[in-house]
Amino acid sequence: MKQFVAFIRKEFYHILRDKRTMLILLGMPVVQIILFGFAISTEVKNVRTAILSPSYDIAVQQVAERLGANEYFQITEIVRSPEELQDEFRKGNIDLAIVFPTQYTNYSYKEEEAIQIIADASEPNLALTRSNYAQNILAQAESELKGTAAQPAVIPNLKLLYNPQMKSAYNFVPGVMGLILMIICAMMTSIAIVREKETGTMEILLVSPVRPIFVILSKVVPYLVLSLVNLATILLLSRFVLDVPVSGSIIGLLFVSLLFILVSLALGLLISCMAQTQAAALLVSAMVLMIPTILLSGMIFNIESMPGILQVLSDFIPARWYIDLVRKIMIEGVPMRYVWNETGILLLMLVIFVSISLRLFKNRLN
Repeated sequence: MKQFVAFIRKEFYHILRDKRTMLILLGMPVVQIILFGFAISTEVKNVRTAILSPSYDIAVQQVAERLGANEYFQITEIVRSPEELQDEFRKGNIDLAIVFPTQYTNYSYKEEEAIQIIADASEPNLALTRSNYAQNILAQAESELKGTAAQPAVIPNLKLLYNPQMKSAYNFVPGVMGLILMIICAMMTSIAIVREKETGTMEILLVSPVRPIFVILSKVVPYLVLSLVNLATILLLSRFVLDVPVSGSIIGLLFVSLLFILVSLALGLLISCMAQTQAAALLVSAMVLMIPTILLSGMIFNIESMPGILQVLSDFIPARWYIDLVRKIMIEGVPMRYVWNETGILLLMLVIFVSISLRLFKNRLN
């Protein structure tokens, strides 16, 4: 046991003395969580909006003022004809247009006098979001301006669960947690072990008095500790900087996070057993870990909207199940008894990765 502790201490010294590695391991989580939380946002704000109205009378002005007073929209252009509107879209000066009929009035309910919304759909999801925002605001504005003079427009009673403020951080924090833990645990672990093999020092370690399995574990433990530190950092930044609450059990969240860390470490060991050089380990890590985690885990793109084959492939991405767990426990506050399916899948992956790694690991190097 003393030799095992000595090996762990040596690995810690080896990591701590490399300032660039420490900057990546401890600085990257802070940068990513702040970047995704503040800089990258799916919220609709400051939409450049044009008003098309041949007359631009009092009724149009009242509705337009209500729209412009909202933080989501900026009235940048007032045009009189469809040709002018088309030119503004082509020049890229506007993102959305509100077209009022010729004889528009707040008290009219004729279908031909309805307001039309035109959006730049070169980005379909963004265009749909902007249109929905504008539609809701216009409906509310018309209803308020009509008052008791006529029957108000029907506005659905919308209730948003779990994220009523529609903050993007609620979506990105679970994904960033999965990405960071996957990179640190799997990628850094695989590179650290392959580096020993590539430089020829692994033979020296394996002939030491410590059993080979403990040599491998001694390289894993430091990254386990650093991952726990990063997990605590992410949770603190999420709670006190991004105002993302931990609605569910903190014990359950820590448990599934530890399980995912172990799965990632086992995946890193598997990559280290397959790769012979650091370049090969980096390539495998990028192809198997980073790109699928970003694209197929649900971190950015909705899995249900993907083609069937990609949905099947996403089932083999460990981060997909962890991100789903974090969203349910941290954001939705779901009790642990409702997430045993995802937890069981991660446990199965852990058993499979460890079994394959032990089978591929050779006590003697050829």
